[in-house]
Amino acid sequence: MARYHILVADIILSSEMDPRPLMQKFKRRCKRINKHYSADFISPMTITLGDEFQSVIRSLHAAVDVIFAFEEEAIKNRRDFVLRYALNFGEIATPINPEAAYGMLGPGLIQARNLLSHMKQSKSRFQFHLENPNLTEKMSLIFRLYQSIVEDWRSRDLPLVNEFLCRMDYKAVAESLAKDPSLMWKRRKSLKIADYFAVKELALKEAQDS
Repeated sequence: MARYHILVADIILSSEMDPRPLMQKFKRRCKRINKHYSADFISPMTITLGDEFQSVIRSLHAAVDVIFAFEEEAIKNRRDFVLRYALNFGEIATPINPEAAYGMLGPGLIQARNLLSHMKQSKSRFQFHLENPNLTEKMSLIFRLYQSIVEDWRSRDLPLVNEFLCRMDYKAVAESLAKDPSLMWKRRKSLKIADYFAVKELALKEAQDS
C-alpha cells in the first residue's frame, strides 16, 4: 500500500460554541485554504464530522505550511476557534479521491484519527507520526515551542500580532497604526514575534530537508 501524509484536525471545545456560525466559519476557512494551497493537496481538506477535517497532502513541508496558514487565519480572526492537529505518514489502501477526502480506507487514516482522539486527553494541539522517528520528535518539540509562544498572546493582543505577521517590521507596523515606533519595538519584543518567525522558519526547514 502507498503511504501518504494525512492531516486531520478538529475544533477544540466546539460543543460549547454556537454551531451554525461556527460551521459557516469553519467551512469558509477550509475553502480558502484549499483554494490557496490546491497544488499541495492530493485530497483536499474535507469536513467529516462537523467539527473535524481530514486531508491528504503531497509532502511534510506542504502540511506544515497548511498548519501555519490555518493558525494565522485564526489569529487574524481573533481566535474565533482553535484547532488541534494530527499529521500521520501512513498507508491508504484504496484509490485517493482527488475531489474530497471521502471514500478512502487504510490504516494510515485510522492512525491519524486515533492520534487526534488521544490528544483530547492532553493540552498539546499538535501530534506527529512520521516516517523518521527522529523527525517526529523534532517536529513535536518545535510545535511544543510554537504553542508556548502563541498561548501567551491574549485576545486583545491578536490584532497587533496580526499586524506584525503581515508587515514583520516594527516601523511599518508603527506607521500603519500611527503608533510610536519605540513602543512598537517594545511590543514586538514582548510578544516574541521574532521567536515566532524563528520557530516557523525552523519547522519549515526541517520539513523541507526531510
